[in-house]
Amino acid sequence: MQSHARKTQPTSHRGRLVAATVALLAVIATVSVWLAQRDSSANESASAHLHAADAAPAGPEGGNAGAVSALDKTFLTKVRQAGLWEMPAGRLAQTHASSESIKRAGMHLLEGHSKLDQLAREDSEALSVPIPDQASAEQQGWVAQLKKARGREFDQLFVDLLRASHGKIFITIGEVRATTKNTLIRRLATQTNNTVQDHMEVLEDSGLVTDDTLDDVASTIPK
Repeated sequence: MQSHARKTQPTSHRGRLVAATVALLAVIATVSVWLAQRDSSANESASAHLHAADAAPAGPEGGNAGAVSALDKTFLTKVRQAGLWEMPAGRLAQTHASSESIKRAGMHLLEGHSKLDQLAREDSEALSVPIPDQASAEQQGWVAQLKKARGREFDQLFVDLLRASHGKIFITIGEVRATTKNTLIRRLATQTNNTVQDHMEVLEDSGLVTDDTLDDVASTIPK
């Protein structure tokens, strides 16, 4: 009897090992299924989020919303035309100016209006509002004057023309920003405000802004 008991112990031990192994495999299988389900749910959630983001309208504050007024359309035209003459003026400053401060102001014009011009063209397309492909006749005349000037004469003319034009559009920007109902125009007005503020400051840094120029700007403000 003792001999028989000793022979059956290994068999009983192996049975327990097999049972434990089966149980462990069952646990592993259960965990694997749970992980797979969790990953699948996470992927579905991420995919849904991406689709929702793709479907969301572009632009500030949820997209292009709000009516476009006559002033908004005029503002788009003014921003576009400002770039069409001020960028050439900025390039001329690099070759015609005698002052480093004027050349620096010219670079600010080039950089600032390059960005604004792209934004204005994008907004024009989004809003279906046509904008011109050339500066106004008056603005083209200013560029022609700058082309003929050199040295200190160019420096003063550059500041006179650009500080006056920036001061006048600055007044319009405030009106547009305060009254527009369209989110794209509101964004453009904010960007234009920042750009024009920068340009006025670099022009004033030249030390060439005169009282006559500021009086000219003041004369355009409604009493």
